[in-house]
Amino acid sequence: MSKKFVYLFSEGNKDMRELLGGKGANLAEMTNAGMPVPKGFTITTEACTQYYEDGRAINADIQQEILDKLTILEEQDAKRFGDPENPLLVSVRSGARASMPGMMDTILSLGINDTVAQGLVKLTNNPRFVYDSYRRFIQMFSDVVMELDKRSFERIIDEVKAKRGVALDSELTAEDMQELVARFKEYYRSQKGEDFPQEPKVQLMEAVQAVFRSWDNPRAQVYRAMNDIPADWGTAVNVQTMVFGNWGDDSGTGVAFTRNPTTGEKELYGDFLMNAQGEDVVAGIRRTSDISELKKVNPAVYEEFVDIATRLENHYRDMQDMEFTIERGHLYMLQTRNGKRTPGAALKIAVALVKEGMISEQEALMMLEPESLDAVLHDNFTKDALAQATPIATGVPASPGAGCGAAYFTAEDCEANAKNGPVVLVRQETSTEDIVGMQVSEGVLTAHGGRASHAAVVARGMGRCCVAGVAELVVDEDQDRRTGRRHHPRGRLPLPGRQHRQRLPGQAGHRGGQHLRRLRHHHGVV
Repeated sequence: MSKKFVYLFSEGNKDMRELLGGKGANLAEMTNAGMPVPKGFTITTEACTQYYEDGRAINADIQQEILDKLTILEEQDAKRFGDPENPLLVSVRSGARASMPGMMDTILSLGINDTVAQGLVKLTNNPRFVYDSYRRFIQMFSDVVMELDKRSFERIIDEVKAKRGVALDSELTAEDMQELVARFKEYYRSQKGEDFPQEPKVQLMEAVQAVFRSWDNPRAQVYRAMNDIPADWGTAVNVQTMVFGNWGDDSGTGVAFTRNPTTGEKELYGDFLMNAQGEDVVAGIRRTSDISELKKVNPAVYEEFVDIATRLENHYRDMQDMEFTIERGHLYMLQTRNGKRTPGAALKIAVALVKEGMISEQEALMMLEPESLDAVLHDNFTKDALAQATPIATGVPASPGAGCGAAYFTAEDCEANAKNGPVVLVRQETSTEDIVGMQVSEGVLTAHGGRASHAAVVARGMGRCCVAGVAELVVDEDQDRRTGRRHHPRGRLPLPGRQHRQRLPGQAGHRGGQHLRRLRHHHGVV
């Protein structure tokens, strides 16, 4: 009997982590527990290993197995892949056996093309939703699969918003979204010399290959080295029926933890956005709402989510990090995993789980990494220092601690200058490409984002101080193009009511601000 490389969610369980990856195993476990999980299948870590053995190609047998499972998915959902009359759209996500938050790649709404988009408009009578989904897919596919710079697409979005006189993506109309689709396709053609791919099965195979490739990209290599993850483990790929948080005001998406990953307190902790997709929350592009606010927006969904969160923590006997989508008032679970936490929170959670009778003392000790315990002694500010300081801006206290250093605006500049002294990474929002810069920095400061943004999650896992969502902070990431430089010149932080300075308070050469020598976590102040 030949080896099996693809499993339906209904065929797996949490004990198949090495084969299905953490995400696939947990999706299977939730599916079999009767939780609201969109149907799908997992392409195994062994398929990834085979991809590399076959010279970075998916062999014909594995391709056929993927297509066979896709047929079953079509039957389960009563939809057809690529059929404009009743189309099936899917997400493609990575899922290694070891948790690697924010390191590898995701593609949403795969299977959409020009004719499918037209069919979806007729089905949904919601052209804004359809073309919003289409423009997101083009941008993700171009970035992840074709390796086009996603910032080029963001600049196109900014141009359309400026023309319309709006600040948020959510304020763009259906006509604006159609314009974005047309301009994205035009840009793709100008860069690749060919039209954007329209055949859904070609899109799917290219996306699966891209996720396999992402296992060995530079940022994943850095993360694996930092966390002692063997290179030969490979990543699984999860193909899942799409659910849409951007359908309208009764839809949304969010990320939440069953306990506070910063302090360890037993409380639901996280962020959500209505009329949005998951990347909007993680990227921190829009200001999020606290998960507790969901109780006001949709009490029934909130209570269902609280019940599921409790069940998941009791089942896995550890704090869970969960992703969810609300589509037209219905809750869907997209992920659960043991959540990354700060060293201080890890200690508090381990003790609490023992007291609650969930784990033994021996299990609690095994949950703690000895080398991380020194981080519990991270620098912090005394009450006297806080009382004397005058904040210049406030943000979200995303990861505790304190750090000071010269401000740099790209990961490359942080890496290049860290040998000369402490550095702080300052960004609009961080992304997977910033992993090295975050690693070498004393702290991370972002203008956008919240407690579940990429900067927050990765900084907590690294034990780095992070203040996110500093609304008063403007970081002009396009300045490098106006000056002709590849990277942003050091130190351009326009703050309301202050002259532009080339140094942050607390840096060498800055006059005054003696008590503002660190990113202050306690009140989320810089």
